[in-house]
Amino acid sequence: MDKLPSRPHALVVEDHAPLREQIVALLSRAGWWVDEAADGALALQTALAQPPDVMVLDIGLPGLDGLSLCERLRREAPRHVPVLMLTAHDTLADKLQGFAAGADDYLVKPFASEELLARVHALARRKTAGQDYLLQVGSLQVDRRAQEATRQGVRLDLPPTAFAILRLLAEAWPRALTRSTLIHRLWDDEPPESDPLRSHLYLLRQQLDRPFAPQLPAMLKTVHGVGFRLESDTPAP
Repeated sequence: MDKLPSRPHALVVEDHAPLREQIVALLSRAGWWVDEAADGALALQTALAQPPDVMVLDIGLPGLDGLSLCERLRREAPRHVPVLMLTAHDTLADKLQGFAAGADDYLVKPFASEELLARVHALARRKTAGQDYLLQVGSLQVDRRAQEATRQGVRLDLPPTAFAILRLLAEAWPRALTRSTLIHRLWDDEPPESDPLRSHLYLLRQQLDRPFAPQLPAMLKTVHGVGFRLESDTPAP
């Protein structure tokens, strides 16, 4: 079956047949052209042959599990395929593991059909869908494939959450992201107590800005009343 140009393309990877059929039917009714796979090896083969606009990926797959599949997809796919990862595990460590493997978003089972559909649509609309893995903001480079960032060619030693924040800000650049958006993207509906962003933003600034001051301007900016954004440290052409 050939993909219709006017329809977005999703690949649903889920070994539990009733759930997979439910997701396929949901996306099909919403106008998506949908491929499906019940195991990781077939899903990787399908995604590399014809990269979808969005992949809905279960972690607990037979053979090649979802985390390993996502890592290989990031290494081998010719372009960035947005991945919505599905899992029954909802701890922060589990979510960070998913993001470290290359997931773009994370949805915990059980979930509402409306939320899954909204997240799939949001991933497809992101300007990073189908783009190269390397994000560039001034002298900053964020490599989503290698999960690394450099500034002026110097590698930034970032812990996972600080890197995730930097990646989100680089993907949104030049827009600002609100505090609530960052918290939701990182921790969904279960953020840590107190101020969940404060320590991670501090660690990000320590690596992104402090070593390059005062020769270069700070890139991580607080937009009062809004949130945070990146500012290029090189003049516009």
